Amino acid sequence: MLTVKNVHKSYGNYKALEDVYLEVGEGSIFGLVGINGSGKSTLLRIIAGIFKPDRGAVFFDDKDTYENKEIRSSIVYVSDDPYYPFGSTIDSLKLYYQSFYEFDEEKYYAYLKLFGLNPHDNISHFSKGMRRQASLILGMALSPKLLLLDEAFDGLDPLVRLKFKKALNELIEEKQISVIISSHNLKELDDICDSFAILENHHVMTYGDLNLSKDQVHKYQLAFKEEKTKDDFIGLDFLSFQSSGRVINAVIKGDKDFVVERLMKYEPILLDVLPVNFEELFIYEIEKENEND
Repeated sequence: MLTVKNVHKSYGNYKALEDVYLEVGEGSIFGLVGINGSGKSTLLRIIAGIFKPDRGAVFFDDKDTYENKEIRSSIVYVSDDPYYPFGSTIDSLKLYYQSFYEFDEEKYYAYLKLFGLNPHDNISHFSKGMRRQASLILGMALSPKLLLLDEAFDGLDPLVRLKFKKALNELIEEKQISVIISSHNLKELDDICDSFAILENHHVMTYGDLNLSKDQVHKYQLAFKEEKTKDDFIGLDFLSFQSSGRVINAVIKGDKDFVVERLMKYEPILLDVLPVNFEELFIYEIEKENEND
């Protein structure tokens, strides 16, 4: 279990994170999302024990990740822009990482075959996508208990993304590791993550089970005999409300059966309910937060 407890982090006068709290369970794939500058990379580096929080702490298996060298050796952080020394090959990096981590050679060669990379080629000659694949191969082969992936899908083509997701799911099923993925591509996270957190204005705006959260938000298309405004509806949590004459398109947070029951009291001549995906959930939550501010 990973627990981030009331973490604060500033760089001079710039506040990067404020009172961040979240939990990630064993065997979970956790999606960390937020706009640029929301603090995602800073949070991942604090979890990895690279940065020390100004206040608060991070515990993995009940041990402080910054203070405990042993627990840091079970955490692997794959940066969004990994640094490779000049002339590095995947094999030379493998030898380096073997000095610090328990390395799974069998998985290493399986991943090389899966992604089709030559471990003896100079990484500086790789494309952006190939460099990303190299970092993922090494990260997954290091046998981590906690794998932190910053912008994991950046530069990967659709086929490679599918291969990576399959390999990651198999690794989690086999070793029950926990994974946190930071990504701007929310559509890619939708079918792989079981839980999530949204960072906004440097704090966790909301987090929890992804499917349960999506089940609490739906799109509603309604038509009435007479025009109605948002003020006509009482006791409903609107994340979005658009009206055009007698037709209303709304996004409402709450139990679907309860919301439908409330809407039916207004005698709509049409009522359709549609699901939302992760990207839509993120957008609606951010827009609601900004509206409240």
